Amino acid sequence: MHFITVQKYFDKFRKRVAHYSDEMYQLNSHRVTDYDEYLYLPRSLDIKKDLDKLQHFLTLAYDDTIYTIMMPKMKQSIFHPEDKKEKKLLMKYLKFNTISKLSKSQNIITQFWEYFEEFICQYKGVSNEKFIFYLKEAEWRFNIEQKSNRLLA
Repeated sequence: MHFITVQKYFDKFRKRVAHYSDEMYQLNSHRVTDYDEYLYLPRSLDIKKDLDKLQHFLTLAYDDTIYTIMMPKMKQSIFHPEDKKEKKLLMKYLKFNTISKLSKSQNIITQFWEYFEEFICQYKGVSNEKFIFYLKEAEWRFNIEQKSNRLLA
C-alpha cells in the first residue's frame, strides 16, 4: 500500500473515533465523577522556550471511562514570548490555576495521562490541527483496554 492511502485511512479512522467518543460522552455526561486539566508538551521541547506549543485539555472520567476536551490555544497576543517576567507569571498561573476534581491521587485520569504520553511518542510530531484526533484515538484505545481488563478480571 502507498503511504498516502494508509494515511487517509487513519485520518478517516481518527475522525470516526472522535465522533463516536463524543456520542458516548453525550449519553454519559451526567455520570462524570472526576476531572482534571492536563498540559502536554512533547518531551523533546523545553517548556520555558516552547510555551506556545503547549496542548491543553480537560480529562473527565466516568465508570472507568475517559473523555477528553481540548481547551482553546493560548493566543500569542496575550503574552510576549520574549518577556521573561511575563512568561514566568504565565507558567505560575498555568501551574497553580487548574480545574480539578479527583477522588484520589492515583486514578483512571492519571493512568490515561501516562498512557497518552507513551502513545503519542510513537508519532514523531503531530500538527496542532490534527492533535485532537490523535488525542481521541488514544482515548478510544485506552477505554477499549480498560473494558478488556474489566472483563478479564
